[in-house]
Amino acid sequence: MKIWIDADACPKLIKEIIFRASARTGTPLILVANQAIRVPLNSLISTIQVPRGFDMADSKIVEEMSAGDLVITADIPLADVVIAKGGIALNPRGDLYSQENIKDRLATRDLMSELRDSGMITGGPKSLGLKDRQAFANKLDSLLAIRKNHEKK
Repeated sequence: MKIWIDADACPKLIKEIIFRASARTGTPLILVANQAIRVPLNSLISTIQVPRGFDMADSKIVEEMSAGDLVITADIPLADVVIAKGGIALNPRGDLYSQENIKDRLATRDLMSELRDSGMITGGPKSLGLKDRQAFANKLDSLLAIRKNHEKK
C-alpha cells in the first residue's frame, strides 16, 4: 500500500499527521500537486509536480495508484474514481468514502454546487477543527493498522 495525497488543497496540519504516520509505519507516501511542496527529508516521502490545469493532480493520482492504495482527498469525484479502481479514499476530516456512500456524496456535492451557483447558499465548509484532525488521525491509524495486519498473514 502507498499513500497518495491530493496535495493542492490538503491542509498543512493533515499533511503533518500523514508525514508522521508514514514514517512510523514505513508506508510510502506520494504528494501530487501543481506547485512545489515542502516535505520532510525521508526516503519514504516523494512528490510529483503536475502542470497547472483542471484536475491534473487528480488524473496523475488515478494513473499512478494501484488497487489497495490509500488516497487522501476532499475531492468527491476523485474519491469515486479511486474507489472504482479498488483504492481507499479518505477525506481530511476523517470520513472514509466507500462504494456504499460515494454516490450519495456525489449527489449532495452536486446539489450544494447548484445551490451555491444560484446564490441560495454562500460560503464553503467550516474550517478544520481539532475534532476533525483527531478523527482523521484515528481513521488513518486504523487503516494503516489493518494494512499491517494483512501483511503479517
